[in-house]
Amino acid sequence: MWTTEPAANGPAFSHTLPGRVFARKPLTVIPMSDPLLTVLLCALAYVAGSVLFALEICKLWKLPDPRALGSGNPGATNVYRNGGWLPAALTLILDAAKGFVPVWLAHAAGLSILAQAMVALCAVTGHMVPLFYRFKGGKGVATALGSGLALAPLTTLLLAAIWILVMWRWRISALASLIAIVSGPVISALIEPDTLPLFGLLAILIVVRHRNNLIRLAQGRETRL
Repeated sequence: MWTTEPAANGPAFSHTLPGRVFARKPLTVIPMSDPLLTVLLCALAYVAGSVLFALEICKLWKLPDPRALGSGNPGATNVYRNGGWLPAALTLILDAAKGFVPVWLAHAAGLSILAQAMVALCAVTGHMVPLFYRFKGGKGVATALGSGLALAPLTTLLLAAIWILVMWRWRISALASLIAIVSGPVISALIEPDTLPLFGLLAILIVVRHRNNLIRLAQGRETRL
């Protein structure tokens, strides 16, 4: 889509990538160097990502440890197996929020797309190797969803649609997550190419974290919902 910007000799036109249509304009400049602010937000993202809400919500609902079910992943799927849709939905929202908020802050501070992508990766890494749980975490799909919504909304919404379709057809959460995340680099390259490195790295991280699920899928032993 086309946007106008004031210029000395009249309106100037510039092209905006489709996925950035929904992005907020940077807020007032924070009096801090970009490298320092990037490091601080990366640290914040990692610490936020390190909170495994699946465990805390199961404690609140007095449910069994989700790591004892299914694939052992502390995520919304196992919370659903434990206690139904309400605690699972809350887990999904909070796990997504811990990825969304740090990236949104990075965007609001006017940091570059690369810096925002670094913040997103730190949030997802925090969920996978959390500081507060002996560095044993989850798969990072929900946190990647939240980070993606803040940085690349169109790509992320399309990936969410793919996840829903695959989940509806086969009822296997791991399969839906793998197909969606592997589609990420292709879709981002087509509609939001500035975020391709982020989705490429996320695909590698999440596929590696699903390696046991891949073995069970190949053997036909992966648990259905």
